Amino acid sequence: MKPKHHKQALVTGGNRGIGFEIAKGLLAKGYTVTITARSLQQATQAAEELAGPILPMQLDVTDDQAIHQAVATLGQRIGQLDVLINNAGIYPDNGVSILTISRELLETSMNTNAFGAIRMAQACLPLLKQAPNARIINVSSGFGALEDLSATVSSYCQSKLALNGATIMLAQALAADNIAVNALCPGWVRTDMGGSSAPRSPEQGADTAIWLASEAPQQETGKFWRSRQVISF
Repeated sequence: MKPKHHKQALVTGGNRGIGFEIAKGLLAKGYTVTITARSLQQATQAAEELAGPILPMQLDVTDDQAIHQAVATLGQRIGQLDVLINNAGIYPDNGVSILTISRELLETSMNTNAFGAIRMAQACLPLLKQAPNARIINVSSGFGALEDLSATVSSYCQSKLALNGATIMLAQALAADNIAVNALCPGWVRTDMGGSSAPRSPEQGADTAIWLASEAPQQETGKFWRSRQVISF
């Protein structure tokens, strides 16, 4: 009798906040989880706190060489990747607006929040194709929805808008491979990014990502979700 496959998940920015809670939730559901952080020390500390079958890795999603090195290392340890969760992100818009923001800051947000997720999907594709029902989940934001764009959150909004667009295109491109691709808004969450006054806990913010990774119907793809419900891009 063939042994049951132990599902594999990769969570970028999994060392704290929503990413940490996503990793915790997937571990509870029996996944083996790889978490990444900008420093190996941060990833290792988080892995020790989470415990269980978890692999810490250093990764900067704005660095293509680092992405390919990390995925190559991962590929030596696992035969397939069932879930890729693009959670790593930044919010650098304090004190600027669409009228004052620099090109450098725009590029920084786009490289991390949008282009990083695209490049992760590309690099992980060979491993994702080995899984029978692989999933890519992009942690976006309501600020990436057309109706919620804000002139005072300019680079973050534009990067999440681009991430939502990439979600639609990746879903189209990967439909033939039965790889579901979705984006989600975790809501306003009490994290380093969201601040202490946010109404939602990190556990609540992580719930939809965990559900999309483990329970949502495979045919649900190319959509934007909040609280397990489809919302408008």
